[in-house]
Amino acid sequence: MPAERLVVIGGVAAGLSAASRARALNPQMEIVVLEKGDYVSYGACGLTYLVSGVVADPAALFVYSPEYLRDKRGLYVFTRHEAVEIVPGKKQVQVRRGQEVVAMNYDKLVLATGGAPAESVEGADAAGVFTCNDLAGALALRAFLKERRPQRGVVIGGGYIGLEAAEALRHRKLDVTVLERSTSLLEDFEPEIGQWVSERLAQHQVRVELGAPVRHIDSAPDGSLIISCGEKSVLAADVIILATGLAPRSALAATAGIELGATGAIRTDLRQQTSLHGVYAAGDCVETLHLVTGGPVYVPLGTTANKQGRVAGENAAGGNATFPGIVGTLVTKVFELEVGRTGLTWAGARAAGFQPEQVTVDSRSRARYMGGRPLRVSLVADRSSGRLLGGQLASEEGAARRVDVLAAALSARMTLAEFVHLDLGYAPPFGPVYDPLLIAAWQLLKKIGRRR
Repeated sequence: MPAERLVVIGGVAAGLSAASRARALNPQMEIVVLEKGDYVSYGACGLTYLVSGVVADPAALFVYSPEYLRDKRGLYVFTRHEAVEIVPGKKQVQVRRGQEVVAMNYDKLVLATGGAPAESVEGADAAGVFTCNDLAGALALRAFLKERRPQRGVVIGGGYIGLEAAEALRHRKLDVTVLERSTSLLEDFEPEIGQWVSERLAQHQVRVELGAPVRHIDSAPDGSLIISCGEKSVLAADVIILATGLAPRSALAATAGIELGATGAIRTDLRQQTSLHGVYAAGDCVETLHLVTGGPVYVPLGTTANKQGRVAGENAAGGNATFPGIVGTLVTKVFELEVGRTGLTWAGARAAGFQPEQVTVDSRSRARYMGGRPLRVSLVADRSSGRLLGGQLASEEGAARRVDVLAAALSARMTLAEFVHLDLGYAPPFGPVYDPLLIAAWQLLKKIGRRR
């Protein structure tokens, strides 16, 4: 009897996590990974640092080659193989390789098709316009910066990838402007945290234009790019980075009859199984459960993709693993500033049906006499239950690690009354005697008490 065949559509985080976990559980299973690009395993979260030159050698981001995966792990990895159709009735995937399309049978299937730029801009196919969502795009951008030596850079999008891209261009001495269509940077952050981010960008001569939706991009005769943001707003650039966020690549699944969720991403259960038996999905193409709201959410992050991929692979190989959900934890760096968030903002909590209260507290990352840096904490809790709903931090040090404390508290559904008594570590080189998180929690607890 031939071995079962698992076909994984997509490599990188979710796809390779699924394939590797399946191989560990089922040594006899035939496992095939189809990747439409040239690279199947690399550190995607380091791409902006490759563009900046902080990561000098692209090879530093490579994790495994197809040859290594075949010889050491027994995975058949095919790059430049694009899955163009799933035929569930025949348990087949139609695969384009070069000019031909061939049928590949499967017994189990994992979809790890990832995400694509959330917004298209007319003229984005012009020379000098790049994305930084995958290794091929980052390498092309890096080569352009080295060979053409552009002077004026524009980043379209003010999310965390956009701000990392802006820093990368400033690192290469470009004049940089960020265009953001909404009225604030980092939309899922409280205004008090966003204010610090804006100030830090200004200190590094990054111009920010809010309320500036890009209409189209044109190529000028001299090779420069002309960006139109409205009827009269025009900006010239030598290089443009599109950082408009991600949308799930779910069309392949939808065409096959696989159910999509409210977010437009693939809907799965806690085992990462789709609406089709034996077909699983993981990573930036799927939605997941938000542990604070209890509803579906689309948050494309590498950490989630790896965990979901592992669960999908285990179950495809006959296991029974589950992925419980997320609280939406994210950290990034804006020049020297660490910025992080987890859970809900005040606005998000209100939209989810809570009765939110919020405080923002300015403190220090560690004892002042030990060189502590200013640190800002914003916390959100539910007025009726006292439950902690979310938090955000910004500082030149100590913000990223404290976000993890909040994430753990949210996962445990802690109330403020419970949170304020956490036995957090203290020593002058690492923090003040009352940690900024606890100070903010006490302030919020008192505020809720006064409102009741």
